[in-house]
Amino acid sequence: MAGMVEKTLAELGIALPSPAKPIANYVACVRSGNLLVVSGQLCFGADGKLAAKGQLGGGVSVEDGQKAARACAINLLAQIKAALGDLDKVTRVVRLGGFINSAPGFTDGPKVMNGASDLMVEVFGDKGRHARSTVGVSALPADAAVEVEGLFEVV
Repeated sequence: MAGMVEKTLAELGIALPSPAKPIANYVACVRSGNLLVVSGQLCFGADGKLAAKGQLGGGVSVEDGQKAARACAINLLAQIKAALGDLDKVTRVVRLGGFINSAPGFTDGPKVMNGASDLMVEVFGDKGRHARSTVGVSALPADAAVEVEGLFEVV
């Protein structure tokens, strides 16, 4: 039976994809006590293709970047579901870290990251409000436009 978070996702029209497998020497999630750290997730959509490819400010719009960040956040949720079996076990979104594939001079990374942050608040309500860092980078794996990692308090 779906929990409250999954019902909210269904109301938003979001189906969680199969979580991506690590492509190098790391694991998708590490739990330490009541904290779950989720490795960076690229902006793959449900179709397995990148939601946005390339650099923000160099061909990728802020709006497309926000959609990509939202896709990353959906992929974070898929990893949490795989790790815990139930998204209702998340008691707090503690922190998101965003990496924005940015052309030189692009300064709207925080606007891009709102795509991920907004989803966490939509899904978890007040416990989805989190601390955040957004960093512009010159490249990401697979030429993804956005990558997002997360830290979650869980039971």
